[in-house]
Amino acid sequence: MEEGVARRIIAAIKEQIHAGVYQPGDRLPSTRAFADEWGASRTTVTAAYGQLIAEGYLTTRPGARATVAHGLGAAATPMPTPAAAPRRLSAFAQRLLALPSPAVAQAARVADFRYGDLSAADFPVLAWRRALNRASLRRTARLRYGDPQGSVALRTALQGYLWRARGIRCTPDQVVIVNGSQQGLDLCARLLLDPGDPFVIENPGYLLARHAFTAAGGVAVPIPVDGDGLRTDALPSARLAYVTPSHQFPLGSVLSAARRRTLLAWAARAGACIIEDDYDGEYRHDIAPIPPLQTLSPEAAIYVGTFSKTLSPTLRLGYLVVPTPMCRAFSEAKRLTDRHTPQLEQDALAELLASGAYERHVRSIRRKNTERRAVLLQALADELGPAVTIAGADTGLHVVAWINGVAADRERALVAAARAAGVGLYPVSPLYDPTEPRPAAAGFILGYAGLDADALRRGVAVLATVMAEHC
Repeated sequence: MEEGVARRIIAAIKEQIHAGVYQPGDRLPSTRAFADEWGASRTTVTAAYGQLIAEGYLTTRPGARATVAHGLGAAATPMPTPAAAPRRLSAFAQRLLALPSPAVAQAARVADFRYGDLSAADFPVLAWRRALNRASLRRTARLRYGDPQGSVALRTALQGYLWRARGIRCTPDQVVIVNGSQQGLDLCARLLLDPGDPFVIENPGYLLARHAFTAAGGVAVPIPVDGDGLRTDALPSARLAYVTPSHQFPLGSVLSAARRRTLLAWAARAGACIIEDDYDGEYRHDIAPIPPLQTLSPEAAIYVGTFSKTLSPTLRLGYLVVPTPMCRAFSEAKRLTDRHTPQLEQDALAELLASGAYERHVRSIRRKNTERRAVLLQALADELGPAVTIAGADTGLHVVAWINGVAADRERALVAAARAAGVGLYPVSPLYDPTEPRPAAAGFILGYAGLDADALRRGVAVLATVMAEHC
């Protein structure tokens, strides 16, 4: 109750000062007199005066009544008006606002083929809980900010895993732990591009990578992809190239050995850096693992990895392997961005990696997603047969279904019809550069890692019905 009275006293005195009733230098009534006037306790008025003194509205000296501070009053401090000049956003903000807004996710009652979703049932709940408990019990004497590059325990464990799983030779000092691969791409954009610098990007390609580089002021140079990955026969001069060589996103091709060497030779001549996004490198179904570019030229490539496709996209845990000369720049940029990635999650992940639980989990979900892939491919063959051509099924967690004989301008109508029937469908066209030609046929990305076998079959059956009705 007394707190409410004090707030009203403070508001009343401020209003009188702004209205000019009290002028700079005017003395306010004593706390006793003001308490009598308001019917409040002297303690309450003293507290109100104290707050006004702390905010700079009043000044005081021993033995004297509080006075209005100089620089206040109606003439000196006009209140803001709605007609105040608008604030100007930076060029970075303007570039952000010029980017297309992402589509709003909507629930799908039958099946949602959105790429990037994982099945919640696949998350290693017990192993993660045990790792979190162990990490929580290892309390230090002080709670303090950590190393911006990430905990030494996690970077050391990750170094060993990358050697075993991907053949990458690096030191823990070359590893930077980030809040998901997207933060890693943003750091690359800020540290490697100046406004106006060209960057090479696959066409079609990962939209949020393109947005990160464009927001930093880079100018996209889209390069087509085919069955052997990025076309490297006519690469332009650029500051960096963003590629997904082990599983091109979204079309699924693997960058051939000849093109890998051509790309690295181009980077050496141009002094360019290659951003290698190995976003789902753990998933190989019918082919052997492809060695990363980083293993061929550690000083030319920045390797981007994530745990979003193996553990959960909600954890926001990713990493970069950067060339040694760039380590300090990335560390300082990470420090300015958010100090460091949350420590408890880092420690839990380090436990999973060091104990072998993470690799056991990867083997388990690789089998499960291989089974889901087989169900999806069989359902597409049974329900749609020659009406679709499937691309990119050898690796990763999605396929691309090209609809034979259906024009690309029908994609939006098919998406709407599928949504009305309870199926989430996502077209390929938005991933192409808007200034470049797009394929004539309609195509859709079908992610399957978040669906069980029954949902996959029902979703494809509904999709076949939609196609029959609208094509």
